[in-house]
Amino acid sequence: MTDVEGFLKSPTERVDDLLCKGLKIIQDNNSYCFAIDAVLLSNFVRAGKKDRIIDLGTGSGVIPILLSAKTEARDIVGIEILEEAAERARRSVEMNSLGDRVKIICGDLKEAARIFGRESFTVVVTNPPYMKVNEGKISSKRDLALARHEVAAALPDVIGSAAALLGFKGRFYMVYRTWRMADAIFEFRRNSLEPKLMRYIQPKACEGPNLFLLMAQKGGGPGLRILPPLVIYNEDGSYTDEINRIYFSAIG
Repeated sequence: MTDVEGFLKSPTERVDDLLCKGLKIIQDNNSYCFAIDAVLLSNFVRAGKKDRIIDLGTGSGVIPILLSAKTEARDIVGIEILEEAAERARRSVEMNSLGDRVKIICGDLKEAARIFGRESFTVVVTNPPYMKVNEGKISSKRDLALARHEVAAALPDVIGSAAALLGFKGRFYMVYRTWRMADAIFEFRRNSLEPKLMRYIQPKACEGPNLFLLMAQKGGGPGLRILPPLVIYNEDGSYTDEINRIYFSAIG
């Protein structure tokens, strides 16, 4: 690994250890930083050597970088509308010497099918904004607003783009909040993406789920399998054994 400090361009930037095969990532203290949902999504994705992956709204690039360790895919793309975030993600890719496998493109995910071509990927991944523009207060910081609210792309835009990018039988992986599950499944079905695998995420075993992981297949037949729930915290506030394995295991 090269000298990581040389990849920092701002006094507010820092390098964080991803705790996975020595991978690291650049984050900015004044900008949106990835959360556990991105890590859980990366661990949920399955892809092989022949798969071509794209992450819609990649932000810091954490999902493509983690997928380089957790899958054997040789071609992983992240598209991000905010130039500053995309540039920072590119430096993280370079810092990890992943330029031969991971590419970061600055662009609008709604234009992804035009940029890359329709049906040009076998796997699409996304951790999209959870809140509509009329929910809660939208941050005055553009990066935070884009990450949390549907300012640049709403749920139908994300799922529609995924459907356009996927070839027949391609797989779409998403993490989303349970409050909007009905909206998500409606959009999947409307775009010929059949939900096939789901896992609820619970803060604690005694609490209901607040997030879910879902894999849908383009042109897939009906039949949804629900995995046991993923619990994040023990009653004492410590991580559960499974979360520790996800965070601290080199292979997830």
